[in-house]
Amino acid sequence: MNIDPHYRKLENMYLSAPTNDYYQPQISISKGKAEITIDVQKKMFHAAGALHGSVYFKALDDSAFFAANSLHRESYVLTANFTIYLTRPVSTGKIKATGKVLNSTRTQFIAESILTNADGKEIARGIGSFAKSKVPLTADIGYKL
Repeated sequence: MNIDPHYRKLENMYLSAPTNDYYQPQISISKGKAEITIDVQKKMFHAAGALHGSVYFKALDDSAFFAANSLHRESYVLTANFTIYLTRPVSTGKIKATGKVLNSTRTQFIAESILTNADGKEIARGIGSFAKSKVPLTADIGYKL
């Protein structure tokens, strides 16, 4: 199988971000699509004993973001806006966010993401726009094999 090095470099860039030391996510990127998986851990719970909405947002935004950046090779994309809908709490297992690009123009991407629990049930969804930036994709930001 011929795997595009751009996708592997984006995966490495994502995993090298300091914030991911806390979440310990897994990522898989392909053309116009990205999947993020995070193990549900008690340290991520709100006071009522379920996963905090910030973790939902991170998984949804990250998967949509990397779906968009998979189609743009010159620079980092930036989240311009992102709306989420939380539909179900989760307190065990894994969550998986699947992001995909819905539309792209010369300067931006529209991407959505669906978050599911370990049983494959939808627990949240989000949609956002992502703008092309002037930050080049370089090894300095972790974009490397």
